[in-house]
Amino acid sequence: MAMDVTPLLLSRIQFAFTISFHIIFPAFTVGLAAWLAYLQGCSLILKAPVYDRLFSFWLRIFGIAFGLGVVSGIVMAFQFGTNWSELSRRAGPIQGPLLGYESFTAFAIEASFFGVLVLGRDRVTRGFYFFSSLMVCLGTTMSSFWIMVNNSWMQAPVGFVQGPDGVFVPTSWTAIIFSPVVWVRVPHMVLAAYVTTSFCIAATGAWYALRGMNKVEARAMLRMGLGLAAILVPAQLLFGHLTGDYVHKWQPTKFAAIEARWHDEQPASEVLIAWPDQKNERNRFTLSVPYLGSLIATSTLNSKEVGLTDWAPSDRPPVAIPFLAFRIMVGCGLLMLALAWSGSVLHALGRLERARWLLWSIFFSFPLGFIATLTGWFTAEVGRQPWTIYGQVRTARAATPFLTTPQVAASLIVFAVVYALIFVAGTIYIYRLLKAGAFPAPGHLGTETNPKRPLSVPGSSPGVDSAAGLAAAE
Repeated sequence: MAMDVTPLLLSRIQFAFTISFHIIFPAFTVGLAAWLAYLQGCSLILKAPVYDRLFSFWLRIFGIAFGLGVVSGIVMAFQFGTNWSELSRRAGPIQGPLLGYESFTAFAIEASFFGVLVLGRDRVTRGFYFFSSLMVCLGTTMSSFWIMVNNSWMQAPVGFVQGPDGVFVPTSWTAIIFSPVVWVRVPHMVLAAYVTTSFCIAATGAWYALRGMNKVEARAMLRMGLGLAAILVPAQLLFGHLTGDYVHKWQPTKFAAIEARWHDEQPASEVLIAWPDQKNERNRFTLSVPYLGSLIATSTLNSKEVGLTDWAPSDRPPVAIPFLAFRIMVGCGLLMLALAWSGSVLHALGRLERARWLLWSIFFSFPLGFIATLTGWFTAEVGRQPWTIYGQVRTARAATPFLTTPQVAASLIVFAVVYALIFVAGTIYIYRLLKAGAFPAPGHLGTETNPKRPLSVPGSSPGVDSAAGLAAAE
């Protein structure tokens, strides 16, 4: 049966497209800001020149990604007024201040101190420069915090009353900001960004190692990127489980959709893979494990887990997208864990650079963090349907009234063209920077060394190259 192309459907497609595009850049820059602060701290304490060269190189990439994120975010925000004005009208008293806090605190901090990082390296003390890098890291993290508070309120609304006109009025900002859901989802998102960046850095180091260039920097990026990921991925898996606990408690229909569980089960099995058949309320080609569903949901072996048929079809989310997206996310996480741990072990044994199969695997792993982040958001947002504000406002009632299909189709085409231009231009430029592998000398962002020549440590004789540099890096 053909799907009707309605203004609501096109508005949902447009929002999904723009938010999916936009999240790519914060997922990178939030982690990259922390990486830059870490490099500055290492440089300040260890005095190894390699950290300054890495900082200068990645600062340029951060600047490009940061700018692309700002531009895509501004374009994305337009549709709250054009396509979702009813949501803005009703939830504005809560969502407006939260988004305002992001601008007045997070964005102001990161934008101000980013100027110091770009222009002030030779004008301020090393200590203040390090402080500025910490402030950029804090700003990007605070930005994530306020966005996640906003989204978490939509997922599990608390601290409000509704007026007679349907407008949500905050009664407790403490309940909204310090909701237990927030303090599970914020670390989950921030860790996702850190893991994504760690694998981008490790992949870059693997690329240079495979090409035999920039050996000092390649080894440092592999060591630090894989080392951080080896610690962060297990923490991310833990917070992912805690996020599942909140979904189990607050959004049982989403939890049932993620599990593709159609009927009540006690004890509940865990469907590892299947093809959900929503029309006939069953799964095809199912591979499941008995008792595991109860164990994951409640840490017991005999809990009763509810199925989707406990709710009317109009109150259920689509099943295939959250079910499959969740499994892709978890699969990416487990694959990143395996790569991080095996790479860290081989590096500790001094055998990583000879294990070219693993270097190739690490190089091709750079999209995994982005894929996991996107599929995680697909799980959260599609699984929330048919609600925009869970249990309070349906998505169909949040859209702008009186929109026509040609109007939304035109804006969708314009958004797609603008975002395509942004993405292509930014990606090509970042790719060229990474491919060149030209590491600026400390304090001179525009001065590039020859990427094909092993880099010498400043202050050493011209004949001392990679050996001294590797020693300094370690």
